[in-house]
Amino acid sequence: MFKILTLNNIAVAGLDRLPRDRYEVASEIAHPDAILVRSAKMQAADIPPSVQAIGRAGAGTNNVPVEPMTARGVAVFNAPGANANAVKELVIAGMLIAARNIGQAWRFARELEGDDTSIHQAVEAGKKQFVGFELPGRTLGVIGLGAIGVKVANAARSLGMRVVGYDPTITVQRAWQLESDVQPALSIDDLLSRSDFVTFHVPLTADTRHMINAERLRILRKGAVLLNFSRDGIIDDDAVVTALDQGHLYAYCCDFPSNLLKDHPRVITLPHLGASTKEAEENCAVMVAEQVRDYLENGNVTHSVNFPEINLPRNGGYRMAIVNSNVPNMVGQISTDLAAAGLNILDMLNRSRGNVAVTLIDIDRRCSQDTVEQLRSIDGVLSVRCLGTRERAD
Repeated sequence: MFKILTLNNIAVAGLDRLPRDRYEVASEIAHPDAILVRSAKMQAADIPPSVQAIGRAGAGTNNVPVEPMTARGVAVFNAPGANANAVKELVIAGMLIAARNIGQAWRFARELEGDDTSIHQAVEAGKKQFVGFELPGRTLGVIGLGAIGVKVANAARSLGMRVVGYDPTITVQRAWQLESDVQPALSIDDLLSRSDFVTFHVPLTADTRHMINAERLRILRKGAVLLNFSRDGIIDDDAVVTALDQGHLYAYCCDFPSNLLKDHPRVITLPHLGASTKEAEENCAVMVAEQVRDYLENGNVTHSVNFPEINLPRNGGYRMAIVNSNVPNMVGQISTDLAAAGLNILDMLNRSRGNVAVTLIDIDRRCSQDTVEQLRSIDGVLSVRCLGTRERAD
């Protein structure tokens, strides 16, 4: 019986992927095997030593202490792409809102007073101040061509926009999904110099913090629009407000309100709505629940932010999952201990990522507790789990 602790409300569609005859799921539970979380801040949380996996029902993992968990041999999963369509739609909405001055026009209309005749006269007199522009023929720069960035780029092309993309780490899979006429940028600065709109779809790291600052804002075309539905901190808000006040930047649309931004007439701030759709919440919950289940039951790793991708099909043997430091002779020491215990290896797969490696081993019979402890005593081994056969977890 696996125990799952939930730190937020996780969509029922996801929890339904955890069979109740094998999973106990609760917001308060002792000795959990895994944690499912959405937005709860976990950095200062006391995470029980029983935890083997953390599943973040969303793309970012800024609220999860990834490095400390890696040192403990805990896999951290996320759900990249599960909320991609929701974010894509909001980015497109942001471009339209900014280009047509929808926010300012709506505020103007709501503040009209008097009888209907007076309101109609005020509308005719005031509408000229909200004249905007259309999207076809404009250039959208997309920084970050993952699941969301590719969808945004393709949607913009279908609206008649030119698209320039920048992502030095784009995967082959995403490159195949990208419309063929999306133009590559040589650098961020190159993209900024060619764009009327710029949207960001990158994680917040030391390298991406204040990726857009005062110096780079000067590279942007006059009258450009910035859109940030990625992470707060990627854009230097003080520099953006200065550029707006100077008339160099036309508008800024983001998902991260602050006292500096929320009342500015050329800023549209939304309350972190990027993935706030029923469909996105369900997609994220389903994806992460299935990943955590596969890891707990089979040791397979899919969409982890700190562990290597690994998948070893079951062949009827008894499965062991070992997490260890990525140093020489780990597999040799593990194999030696199994041989000393008289256990025959039926199948084995080892994958590494950075300082961490995962080894999945199918053996001919159940491993004794003494052998498990012997494996755990190997210097560099972070965790050892006996997962039983495919038909029944140990």
